[in-house]
Amino acid sequence: MSIRTSELSRRGFLTGSLLVAAGTVLTTACSTDPTSGSSSGTGTTLNVWYHAYGEAGTQQAVLRYAKAFTRANPDIAVKVTWVPGDYAGKLNATLLTDAAPDVFETGDFSERFARGGQIAALDDVYGNARSDFNTNALDSVTVEGKPYGVKMIDDVIMLYYRKSVLSKAGITPPATFDALAAAAKELTTKKNKGLFVGNDGIGDSPSNAVWSNGGDLVTPDGKVAFGSDRALEAITALKRLHDDKSLLLGFTTDWWDPSAFAQGVVPMQWCGLWAMPAVQSALGDDFGVLPWPAFKSGGTPVVRVGGWTGCVNAKGRNVAAAKKFVQWLWIQQSDLQKDFAESYGLHVPPRKSAAATAKKLSTGPAKETVELAAKYGKSNPGTWDTAVSSVFSAAAAKIVGGQGDPAALLAVAVKKAQGEIDKQLGR
Repeated sequence: MSIRTSELSRRGFLTGSLLVAAGTVLTTACSTDPTSGSSSGTGTTLNVWYHAYGEAGTQQAVLRYAKAFTRANPDIAVKVTWVPGDYAGKLNATLLTDAAPDVFETGDFSERFARGGQIAALDDVYGNARSDFNTNALDSVTVEGKPYGVKMIDDVIMLYYRKSVLSKAGITPPATFDALAAAAKELTTKKNKGLFVGNDGIGDSPSNAVWSNGGDLVTPDGKVAFGSDRALEAITALKRLHDDKSLLLGFTTDWWDPSAFAQGVVPMQWCGLWAMPAVQSALGDDFGVLPWPAFKSGGTPVVRVGGWTGCVNAKGRNVAAAKKFVQWLWIQQSDLQKDFAESYGLHVPPRKSAAATAKKLSTGPAKETVELAAKYGKSNPGTWDTAVSSVFSAAAAKIVGGQGDPAALLAVAVKKAQGEIDKQLGR
């Protein structure tokens, strides 16, 4: 994967934008050859949506998988629809129409799809394989005891650091937030900044801060939790990074692209495992990986786990065939799961058996990243939709920018976020 190719993919994956694009969905599409092998004499054609992955070869791979499925199931053709741009917005708009896909992928899983009856429960699809999925991957798609998606890949996000730069400065890889802030300040020069978390200076840092101090964003029963004293303490502390002017802002690409780190613009960057092949190509073994550090002694380091999940449109015309496709591809074909995870960028298969035999994850920083995710991995709650996350991020931005009383800003955000969650849950 080239350094720049991940930009579009990761923007769609993690910004959480749900702005509905005007006009029609711009796509490229290719279908496997339908046959008339069904008992009714007419074949079924599934429309399967993917966002436009930035990693080279991904589109060709999913077309290849579709053809293999149709060879195994001659009465079911698969039309692969490749959706560039604002995937989330286009998906949400299309799901309200008769043109909605039969199968689609979604980034951070949202409970509202399940609670609104938009996606089908897939407990029958998992069968005995359910226990082979890692806990995070299964829990993140489960609503009231039933799984409503199959995790396709886990994307792990952590801190990259330059070993030689920190060593030359006599800096130990930071294990607490104070140490991270001190290191970022020490490594900031007239030409370079010490840390890159996003062009807005925020990125994932507010949620990381909450988790790293033993707090939570939303409780399992849908109560907003980011207004706690622990959360307030940790979010307020992020202001230090801004006051020290140690954050890289307004770079040519954002945090999900490793260019700033690989080009030596910063010695520390929050980025994903998907970028590791590009980082290794640029830097060799002169880098290491870390979790976002514990806020203080007694806190918890954080590794963010996102990824993509396959879902079945419960309102589609071909639910049974759609379930069969999802089951074949993401439950039964472990070799294809490893191919999808390892051959186009670098990701973690959610299936424990597949991850255990993935060669590119078995050594070095990649293996360390997988171990960090298993130990410290955190995923956004299923209620963490755009409306909720935007309220939280806006309050955090004001707090770190010194634009009001932190406690008051957070209290207002809690009230607004709780209202949005109550709407989701029908309360």
